[in-house]
Amino acid sequence: MLSLRVALRYLFSKKSHGAVNVISAISVAGVAVATAAMVIVLSVFNGFSGLSAAKLSRMDPPLLVAPADGKVFAGADLLADTLASLPEIATASPQIVEQAFAIARDAQMPVTLKGIAPAGVEASHLVGIVIDGAAYVDSLPNGWSGAVLSAGAAIGLSTRPDSPWPVAVYEPRRRGRYNPANPAAAFRTDTIACMGVFQMEQEEYDRDMVLVPLRTARRLLDYTAGEASSIALWPSHGVGEKQARAAVEKALYGSGRHSLRVLDRVEQQPDVFRMIAVEKWITFVMLAFILLIASFNIVSTLSMMVLEKEPNMAVVRAMGGTRRFISAIFANQGWLVTLCGGAVGIIAGSLLVAGQSRWGWLRLQGADPAMLSVEAYPVALEWGDVFVVALLLVCAAGVMALVGAWLPGHRQAPARRG
Repeated sequence: MLSLRVALRYLFSKKSHGAVNVISAISVAGVAVATAAMVIVLSVFNGFSGLSAAKLSRMDPPLLVAPADGKVFAGADLLADTLASLPEIATASPQIVEQAFAIARDAQMPVTLKGIAPAGVEASHLVGIVIDGAAYVDSLPNGWSGAVLSAGAAIGLSTRPDSPWPVAVYEPRRRGRYNPANPAAAFRTDTIACMGVFQMEQEEYDRDMVLVPLRTARRLLDYTAGEASSIALWPSHGVGEKQARAAVEKALYGSGRHSLRVLDRVEQQPDVFRMIAVEKWITFVMLAFILLIASFNIVSTLSMMVLEKEPNMAVVRAMGGTRRFISAIFANQGWLVTLCGGAVGIIAGSLLVAGQSRWGWLRLQGADPAMLSVEAYPVALEWGDVFVVALLLVCAAGVMALVGAWLPGHRQAPARRG
C-alpha cells in the first residue's frame, strides 16, 4: 500500500525542524509509559490475588461441596465416602461451621466454630500454619476435645497450649422448649482444650476461629443424621482441579444431589477476590484514561507533520494524488505512532514484570520484615490482561487514524477559500 509506505518514510525520516523530532519522541514516550504502567499495575493486582489464594489454600480446600440453599445437608458422611472413592479425589472430609460462644476463666468472646474430621486435618496441612503448640484436633483421654485456636481467639480467651484452664463452648439448643426459669438449660455445652494456635494473616480466619473435632461440633449442635455444612475435597496427585471438579459434579448429578454445588477457592471466598478484581479494573479505567490523554498528544505531532509536509503534499497533488490518498498517509501516520509507542510499552512492561518476578527488585517496606509473608511485590503477568491493554491501544490508534485523516483536509480548506 503506497500510502502506508509513505507514512513509514515520514515516521522514521529526519524532520527539517528539530522540534518536530522532539515532539514526536515525547508523544511516543507518553504512550509507551502509560501502556507499560497498565501492564505493570494489572500484574501487581494479579500477584496480590495469587498471594491471597496461596494463603487461603492453607485452610480452604481446592474444592468444596456445599448446599445451594440452607446451612447444612444430611447424609454428608455417606456422600463423602462416595466422593472419596472417585479416582480423581484423594480426600473427602465433612465439616461444620457455626457461630458459638466461648468462655475461658474470666475471658469470653463469640467464636466461629469449625468442626473437621481427622482426614481433613491431615489433608489441609494444618501443621504448616500452627505457630504455637501442635495441630491436634481430636478427643483427649479426660473426655475433653483437643482444639486449635486462631491467634485472635487465643488472645481473646487468654489461653494457649500450656494454659491450665479449659475453654467452655456454648451453643443454643436447636430442639426443645425454652425454660425462662433455667436459662442455662437453653444451651448445649462442651469443654475443649487449646492444643495449638494458628495464624494465616487473613483476618476472617485469624480473628475468632476455633477448630474442633467434627464429632464435638455435631454434639454441640445436636446433629445426629451425619449433617455437615460442606465437604472439603482434595484432588488426587497429578489430577487438575477442573478435572476433579467435573468428576465430582458428575457424581453429584448421578446420585440426585442437585441441591449441592461444587466451589473452587475463588468461589469459596467471593468477597475477597471480588474486592481485588474491583480495585484492579477501577485502576485499569483510570490508567486507560491516562493512556487516551497521552494518545491525544499525538495530535500535536500530526499537526506539525502536516505543516512540515505541505510542500511535499503540493507535489503529490500535482502528480495526481487525491485528497483521499493524502488523508490516508496521515491516517497511517496516526495509528503507526500510537501502536509503536504502545508496542514499546507492552514489551517494556512485560520485561519489568518478568524481572520483578525473577529477582524481586522492589521490596515491600514494613516495620518488621520478619512479619511480612513476602519480601518483594508479588506480580503475575496474565496474557488476558495484555490482550485487553492491546485492544485499548488499537482503539486509541483508530481514533488517532481518524484525526490524522481529518487534519490535511482541515489545513487545505482555508487555501481554497482564499
